[in-house]
Amino acid sequence: MFEARSINAEHKDLIHDVAYDFYGQRMATCSSDQCVKVWDQDDLGNWQLTANWKAHSGSVWKVTWAHPEFGQVLATCSFDRTAAVWEEIVGETTVPGEKGMRHWVRRTNLVDSRTSVTDVKFAPKSLGLLLATCSNDGVVRIYEAPDVMNLSQWTLQHEISCKLPCSCLSWNPSFNRLHPPMLAVGSDDANPANGGKVFIYEFSENTRRWTKTETIHSIHDPVHDLAFSPNLGRSYHLLGVATKDVRIITLTPVMDTSGVQSGLTRFEVKPVGQFDDHGSAVWRVCWNITGTILASSGDDGCVRIWKMNYLNSFKCVTVLQGDRIINQQEASSSDATTPTGIQAGPASMTARYYKLGTINSPNQVPWH
Repeated sequence: MFEARSINAEHKDLIHDVAYDFYGQRMATCSSDQCVKVWDQDDLGNWQLTANWKAHSGSVWKVTWAHPEFGQVLATCSFDRTAAVWEEIVGETTVPGEKGMRHWVRRTNLVDSRTSVTDVKFAPKSLGLLLATCSNDGVVRIYEAPDVMNLSQWTLQHEISCKLPCSCLSWNPSFNRLHPPMLAVGSDDANPANGGKVFIYEFSENTRRWTKTETIHSIHDPVHDLAFSPNLGRSYHLLGVATKDVRIITLTPVMDTSGVQSGLTRFEVKPVGQFDDHGSAVWRVCWNITGTILASSGDDGCVRIWKMNYLNSFKCVTVLQGDRIINQQEASSSDATTPTGIQAGPASMTARYYKLGTINSPNQVPWH
């Protein structure tokens, strides 16, 4: 079962993003108050504020952690048209067993965008220390730190023009010889005449370029977030999309008659789920580590948990609202004025997190 706890984050404006580190022991929050805060979990499971600093001169939209192999590193992006990379420095101490003072240092400021930088994501570890940003100017930029010991030096490796304002991006965490590096990019362009709002890009080792391989034309509403799921041996990719509802898309690589992919990958795009249970705009989607559970949050003030069954179809199994946990039977029998009978409240400056408790049956999947 889920356990809910609230943290008074004491941000002075709306919290836009919350990100866990690789191990789930550290958490970062960012806000329109232009600040970033870092929280560490103690041995009792309580979150302690360990760092707080002004990161930008505008609203901070997203915060993300690098893989711990590269140290304690964060990236942020902002309305002030920049993205920044931060590294935690631990001071020396003369007392055995005690930790030194810690503080975060801005290692670089990425200033290539002419407009608000709307998302920032580190690449999967096996690609090296790469960082992708997207902006309202319709450009995805990919930076590389050639020396992981010197995070003040980043080079702009690629610029991808999407021709529409970009709102979010996601690296595909799973790739191999048959599945080259991939990016999904979403647009919050509100004009339905401009066609699909989700684009799939693939990197070719032969040309050393990123090329668009697919536009998902079935999604023509503004996209607020998207996320590739981890792929533990599946022959297809799963993509969760947050728009006016929750969408789940499969992308199956199409082979030629010899059973080998040639040139750019072509995909069979198939929607496997479209859910309007939130009854309002959906702002975030996130997968668990096995790619079998999707969490979504929306303007109804709820987090909804979607689980895949053995037929590869998804069903909402839990609704989380504040300190309440609502099962599906209760949600289905609620007031029909909203999908769950829960009125959406005002945006909050309080961080709330949920964790899965003891696993009592084989049908319960650990949440990460």
